[in-house]
Amino acid sequence: MKKILLVFDGAHFSEGAFKMANFLNEQEQMLVTGAFLQPIDYRDVVGYSSMGAASPVSVTPYPTDESAISKNMAKFEERCKHAGMEFRTHRDTEMFALEELQKESRFADLMILSSELFYDNISKDQPNDYLKKILRQTECPIILVPENYALPTKVLLAYDGKPDAVFAIKQFTYLFPHFYQWDTKLITLEEDGEDFPHQQLIEELAAKHFANLTMEMINDETKKTFHTWIKSHKEYMLVAGSFGRTELSNIFSKSFVSDVIKEHSIAVFVAHK
Repeated sequence: MKKILLVFDGAHFSEGAFKMANFLNEQEQMLVTGAFLQPIDYRDVVGYSSMGAASPVSVTPYPTDESAISKNMAKFEERCKHAGMEFRTHRDTEMFALEELQKESRFADLMILSSELFYDNISKDQPNDYLKKILRQTECPIILVPENYALPTKVLLAYDGKPDAVFAIKQFTYLFPHFYQWDTKLITLEEDGEDFPHQQLIEELAAKHFANLTMEMINDETKKTFHTWIKSHKEYMLVAGSFGRTELSNIFSKSFVSDVIKEHSIAVFVAHK
């Protein structure tokens, strides 16, 4: 049995995140832990006086709707019971919410959160700063989901030959071996006329985890229409390496993943060491 960390911040209750957790639990019984966070991370608002770090300026607490959070916790528990899911509820009251979430991720196999609602009270332009931080700081893989999306039935593997991309693919297969029969497309970007990076090696690995695997190299012309292709193929879940690392090739860089998240069209699985 695996442990899923299902994240809710402030007054938000993500129907999309719960939908994914329920879907995964139907494939394989899991422990689902609901983490209910403060509506703001005070590390970003604490100021310091001219006397330096030893003299922090007091900060007025951000208004927290405790009744809304309590209501969401009760809703989570009721929905879990109705779905027959084993669950736990954590009310994280620490002022440094993202630091607390990072600690929670250390003791989970997978985190699920809304790519659309996550701290949208701070910024609705996703991925906002909070989401970018947790993508860098998490100590377990994450599935990011929009609020309205189709549950995936196919896998899209973003591969550039780099360690992060291969690590993400392996983490996905270890977590979800029951997706073996899903149609799976492994894509890489043609760069400067170079060959498919380590083609034989990645095919040997991926073919043992995905029965219906196809591999494709995307050229510059295809790259221009790739986001349009993703938006019209909502049955896929994108699997990508770590977020915002400079060694990633252009198509699988921070900007690429950010654009997919911003479009709110498909679920995205992200993992890094």
